[in-house]
Amino acid sequence: MKSTHYLTAGAKENPHGVDVKMMYNDPSAQAVMISLQPGQSLKPHTTAVDVFFFVFEGSASVHIGDETETFGPGSLVESPKDIVHYLSNESDSISRILVVKAPRP
Repeated sequence: MKSTHYLTAGAKENPHGVDVKMMYNDPSAQAVMISLQPGQSLKPHTTAVDVFFFVFEGSASVHIGDETETFGPGSLVESPKDIVHYLSNESDSISRILVVKAPRP
């Protein structure tokens, strides 16, 4: 058995300048925990594989194509490959989102 806790997981370098922790990394899938401080956001980007976002803590605005919606804890949002997307935290508290890419890009 192997376990990983987001508070002690290794940091993952990223072009967005935000806190990203590697939770799972296997050819079949990749999972990272993104922590966004109030006012922080990812840069708009695309991925070559489907992605899903699970809001773990706080609220997160999910921008996919021309759609934007804010989700609270316990929400899962699917984002198809090759569509511009990004996450933002427009609240006044931290937001943590588990991001899963399958298969790993």
